[in-house]
Amino acid sequence: MVTVPNNPLILVDGSSYLFRAYHAPPHLTNSKGEATGAVFGVVNMLRSLLKTYQPTHMAVIFDAKGPTFRNEMFSEYKAHRPPMPDDLRSQIEPLHQVIKAMGLPLISIPGVEADDVIGTLAKQASEQGIATLISTGDKDMAQLVNEHTTLINTMTDTLLGPEEVVTKFGVKPELIIDYLALMGDKSDNIPGLPGVGEKTATALIQGLGSIDNIYQNLDAIAPLGFRGSKTMAKKFTEHEQMLRLSYELATIKLDVELETEPNALTLNEPNRDELVKLYGQLEFRRLLAEQLDDGGEVAAEEAPAKIEANYTTILNQAQLDEWLDKLAKAELIAVDTETTSIDYMQAKLVGLSFAVEAGEAAYLPLAHDYPGAPAQLDFDQALAQLKPLLEDADKAKVGQNLKYDMSVLARHGIELKGVAYDTMLESYVFNSVASRHNMDDLALKYLGHKTISFESIAGKGAKQLTFNQIALEQAGPYAAEDADITLRLHQKLWPQIEKEAGLKRVFEELELPLLSILSKVERHGVLIDSLMLSSQSQEMAQTLDSLQQQAYEIAGETFNLSSTKQLQQIFFEKLGYPILKKTPKGAPSTAEEVLVELALDYPLPKIILEHRSLSKLKSTYTDKLPLMVHGETGRVHTSYHQAVAATGRLSSTDPNLQNIPIRTEMGRRIRHAFVAPEGHKIMAADYSQVELRIMAHLSQDKGLLDAFAQGKDIHRATAAEVFGVAFDEVTSEQRRRAKAVNFGLIYGMSAFGLARQLDIPRYEAQQYIDTYFERYPGVQDYMERTRKKAAEDGYVETLFGRRLYLPEINARNGMRRQAAERAAINAPMQGTAADIIKRAMIQVQGWIDSLDDDSISIIMQVHDELVFEVREEKLQEYTAKVTEIMADAADLDVPLLADADAGDSWDEAH
Repeated sequence: MVTVPNNPLILVDGSSYLFRAYHAPPHLTNSKGEATGAVFGVVNMLRSLLKTYQPTHMAVIFDAKGPTFRNEMFSEYKAHRPPMPDDLRSQIEPLHQVIKAMGLPLISIPGVEADDVIGTLAKQASEQGIATLISTGDKDMAQLVNEHTTLINTMTDTLLGPEEVVTKFGVKPELIIDYLALMGDKSDNIPGLPGVGEKTATALIQGLGSIDNIYQNLDAIAPLGFRGSKTMAKKFTEHEQMLRLSYELATIKLDVELETEPNALTLNEPNRDELVKLYGQLEFRRLLAEQLDDGGEVAAEEAPAKIEANYTTILNQAQLDEWLDKLAKAELIAVDTETTSIDYMQAKLVGLSFAVEAGEAAYLPLAHDYPGAPAQLDFDQALAQLKPLLEDADKAKVGQNLKYDMSVLARHGIELKGVAYDTMLESYVFNSVASRHNMDDLALKYLGHKTISFESIAGKGAKQLTFNQIALEQAGPYAAEDADITLRLHQKLWPQIEKEAGLKRVFEELELPLLSILSKVERHGVLIDSLMLSSQSQEMAQTLDSLQQQAYEIAGETFNLSSTKQLQQIFFEKLGYPILKKTPKGAPSTAEEVLVELALDYPLPKIILEHRSLSKLKSTYTDKLPLMVHGETGRVHTSYHQAVAATGRLSSTDPNLQNIPIRTEMGRRIRHAFVAPEGHKIMAADYSQVELRIMAHLSQDKGLLDAFAQGKDIHRATAAEVFGVAFDEVTSEQRRRAKAVNFGLIYGMSAFGLARQLDIPRYEAQQYIDTYFERYPGVQDYMERTRKKAAEDGYVETLFGRRLYLPEINARNGMRRQAAERAAINAPMQGTAADIIKRAMIQVQGWIDSLDDDSISIIMQVHDELVFEVREEKLQEYTAKVTEIMADAADLDVPLLADADAGDSWDEAH
């Protein structure tokens, strides 16, 4: 078995790396829409090689522009290859710059290929007895393997020495050229010998040796006995000239004139400042952070002015008094809490940090209790002194994700008021897709600053300390920096938002007011029936066992239903199902969309899908929800996230209330366990076809406007238009298809997608779409206008001014550009719907606050729905009021309708 000696010379086939990285996900772009995925992939592969082998000598070799000597030998060589995609070509220069900044020698020689440069260097190294490792995925390179030269394929993590070449190809390295010449190569347009594939080439070489030897023994071919061997000698005679040419084309040149030699390919020290600049431009945040850790600096023109940090840890009353005075005088203060948990319902307050101007911050520790911890101010007395300031609505405050701090402080008897800004929300409103919106990433992106990481002071994994266990020497600077960076981020972001009226309105009228409402909704929680869920879990377990037994019977063996490898073996080898899609590594895919299609014709994939769905519901909800009931409140408390979904929709986690299915019986049964407390009812109010109504408003299509104005069933009205029948004669099947068209167009569905959804021929689906646009021309006009404007501006907007940037709207890659165009059409509708439900939530909560009692509370927000607990005697009155407020939440050119129902559970109310 081949092994790699210590410190080999590493020769990297950069061109092979580049194409492999380009075609592998993720297909990244930066916020300017520039493709970066191939650069990211190659850089990571190079870093992995460096980490694994720690070489002192290494080079990355690329093909040069223009033709090579092989094109002169054979004009058709690689002639059929399409031109390099523009979004790959644009990544070559940035990649070269990064490689050079990493300190790696880079070689590209005109007139020859990267293979020839690598071959020449490998030959020179071998003659000098230097162990060489060639990193490539190209099988042609196997001809270079010898006792000193080894190939590595980093994608499959396999090494090829002389023995492994024989095992893989059936021939020795010195006969690989003959092997390649006999087979030819479609990708390079090397003709080879007609009718010869891998098996025949192997049989010929194993039987007779090299091509020269075969020509000297043509009579010996027929006795070899492989299929076609009797006529093979004639083929050799007829096609000798082409076969000899194929041999020359497949031969790697070993005497390229180079200005360097193996011993000169030494690694240089990385240029960290240049890497910081390049990683910043490419927006590789993790790599950028590493360089900043290693001493790299952001270029002066891109970096903010250096700020001297003056951080204080407050340990006595005099220091606290001094800071209370500073806080009282400051126009804006940054506030942050340090706690024992990220769960706002479990977290205990450990300390607070404040900043009054950039670089000036303090940490007030209150509950550090590690052995030897210094004396700290009395917890209750210190909070009592801070309480008036924190509850002062006229004292402007900024924080990062202040909803969390608000909830923690509320559980300690402090109602945080005066929240004027939140940097997480500022970043989200400014550009929802430019970055993740956590402080570490924002500090890197907007300030060029690498923050102190929590893991660096608390450790990792099971032994990670909680904040109260961290020494103040480390905790103080960490906590003070949080407040300082928050203030500095606000100073960077807010001027950008303030000059855009739409963004300012979204922040001030939607996101900021919602922050305190969501905190209140989260802390209120929702009541669940744990016994009911436990009973459902037991039923699910029985059903899952039954499904498993059915799967075993069909497969004829027991297997792990969750094992991709075992499913591949049973589906495609044992049962012979058609392979519909392959994974990036070439294995048959068993992804969900593949199973859905296979389930149309075969029973086993359908059972696997049912098993997966039920198993997920059981583990995520019926098993987990009872364990999430809070010990003090007896309720489940989700976390709502404002800065996750790019379009403005809220998301929720722990538990995720957005993903409980409503169309399945089991999903509805789970909702049945969300119950009302005694004397109350669950009331659910949701918008009727809100996105279609928004489409009518945005497109100003007369047909849609009229249908909604007349209160018609929009899907029935669409069916009447598309199928050319009277409104009253529309069948349920026609309405179902019209509904699929209506919603499909909103989400940019193609005729192919619609055909799959409705299980109809593609041409029929296209007819539906064409007829729809004939009947509703305003919709098509709107879509075309939106695509064009998005391409010009780089973003689309909701009715209320929220922006969704589309980095790939002008991508040269057609598939990515079309995906961005679909998002451009959908985002104004989905985003406006999100804005409307947020407006409704704010206005409803304002009305609830005016009641000054606890007869109604918002307990959940799910998609276009608000869910309430309402006292029974107030149900009818409050239902009418809530639907009225929701209907008035936006002024559209069509009626905005909200429907409501009530019951003892969420399922009954929906």
